[in-house]
Amino acid sequence: MQLYYFETPNARKPCAVARHTGAPVEFVLVDLTKGEHKTPEFLDVNPNGKIPALRDGDTRIWESCAIMCYLAQKTGSDLWPADPAKQVEVLRWLQWDTAHFSRHAQAFVFQHVIKPAFGLGDADPAALEEATGFFHQFAGVLDNHLKRRDSLVGDGLTIADFAVASALPYAEKAKMPLEGYAEINRWHDAMMTLPAWREPYPTELAKSA
Repeated sequence: MQLYYFETPNARKPCAVARHTGAPVEFVLVDLTKGEHKTPEFLDVNPNGKIPALRDGDTRIWESCAIMCYLAQKTGSDLWPADPAKQVEVLRWLQWDTAHFSRHAQAFVFQHVIKPAFGLGDADPAALEEATGFFHQFAGVLDNHLKRRDSLVGDGLTIADFAVASALPYAEKAKMPLEGYAEINRWHDAMMTLPAWREPYPTELAKSA
């Protein structure tokens, strides 16, 4: 299996899951700064021209959450629970995160991290103001849910935790307004004790796509 990535919040999810589960993947770095995501070779893997993506023989999978699910099932990991009711809960949090929490958390990453890195100009105050309001709304939902919990679903980690936490390692640099969200900070501090979450990108093993 080849897992195509660049160091972004979305790619962090399947890279961390691959390392956490010991999935037998070959990590392939796709350098977005060089346009490698638009080459015919990569578009054969993901015609959307986006990372992350996975190739497993004739199987092509894109979208970070789908890749996480595939890797967890492939390795028999309980990151994808066997209980159908818990599977529904995981899916609920994955969809909630995509539509709400990470959508607005990643706005801070884009404005304060990605734009400077790619020379895209200064942060947009209007975009940050909009993101801030929505971020507080949905961070409140998450913080309340995490009270007396160590994980989002059930009593153990699932791919939902890897998804919802994806922007948080960039919080300080992205100037994300996490002050006052004690439960989110506690939960993510625990996530950061996982070697695979702290260091999901095996750059030393990667090769150019």
